[in-house]
Amino acid sequence: MSDRDTYNPLYEDMEGENEEDIAALEDNPTEKDLESTAVIIESGEGLEPLTPDTPIYRLRLLYSHETFLAAYPGERLNPGNMVLVPTRYGRDLAQIIGPIQRNGPPSPFFEIVRIERPATPEHLEKSLNNRELEQEAFTICKQKIDTHHLEMKLVSVHYILEEPKILFFFTAETRVDFRELVKDLVGSFKARIELRQIGVRDESRMIGGLGVCGRGYCCHTVSDKLKPVSIKMAKDQNLSLNSMKISGFCGRLLCCLAFEHTFYTEQRRVLPPEGCRIAYDGTIWKVLEVNIVIGMLRLSAEDGRQLQLPASSFEKTDGRWRIERGVRKEE
Repeated sequence: MSDRDTYNPLYEDMEGENEEDIAALEDNPTEKDLESTAVIIESGEGLEPLTPDTPIYRLRLLYSHETFLAAYPGERLNPGNMVLVPTRYGRDLAQIIGPIQRNGPPSPFFEIVRIERPATPEHLEKSLNNRELEQEAFTICKQKIDTHHLEMKLVSVHYILEEPKILFFFTAETRVDFRELVKDLVGSFKARIELRQIGVRDESRMIGGLGVCGRGYCCHTVSDKLKPVSIKMAKDQNLSLNSMKISGFCGRLLCCLAFEHTFYTEQRRVLPPEGCRIAYDGTIWKVLEVNIVIGMLRLSAEDGRQLQLPASSFEKTDGRWRIERGVRKEE
C-alpha cells in the first residue's frame, strides 16, 4: 500500500476547494491515451501453432513504457534481454521483463506477438546511435512547432529500428491540425513521419519520476494499463479531498487510487461502515472511523466513552453487526 494519510476526516483539508474543482482532476474520456501495444498473434503459413509449453514473456517498449506479451519457442530469455519483435509501431527492440505463468494454451483472445530473435550487437549499436538522432530530431521538431504556432507539447521522439519511420509523441488540449508540420518534418528527415497525440497520463508514464509517496510513478513502475480514476475512489479510501494530496505530476487523480480501490472495496464489505450503531456491553456504540490500512475501528458510546478495536473483533450475524467479547481496548 502507498504511504498516504487516512486519519484525517474526509473534507478536513479542502482548503477552499470545492468538489467542482476536484472534478477537474478526473480523467477526460475524450483524451487520447495510448492503446494496447500488442497485436493478435499471426496464424499464417510457416508459423507453428503455440503449444502449452511455449514460453510467453512480458515485454516493455523502453521509449513509451508500454508492455505486452510475446511468445518465443527458442532458447530461454532472461529479464533485461533485448529482442527484435513486431509492434504496432513497426519492427523494433523491446526489453524482456520476464516469463508469465500459465496453464495450457493461451486464450484465443490473448494479444500476443512472436519474438523474431534476440537482439544482436548490431541491433544494440544501431539503437544507441538512434538515441543521438532522436535528441536532434526533438530539437528540430520543437522549432518547427513554434514556427507553425501550434498549441502542442512535444513529449518524446523515437526512431523505429527496422523501418524508416520516426515517431513523435505529443500532448495537446484540443485537436491539432499538424499537416503542414508533417510536411516540414518529412522534408527534413526524408523518412516516414508519425505524430501521435497522447494523454497526460501517458506523458507521465513515458517520462517517469517520483510520486508524493517517494516511490516511482505507478504508471511507470507498477502497471502501464491505465485505469480511469474517479473522486469516488478517493472518498471510498477516506482521503482528504485536497487536490495537492490526491493528484499526481500529470495533474490527474493518483493512479494508486485505482490500483488500491479493489482492496478497500473488499475490506469495507467485511467491516461495519461509519455511522453504524452496535449494541455492546449494555450500551449502544457508534462507529466513528474505519481505518482499513491498519485494520482498526474507532467507536463512541452514548455516555462519551470511546473504543479502538481491531477489525477482527467484528462479525455480522443475521444481518446485524456485533462485537466479540474479550477484545476491548478503551481510550
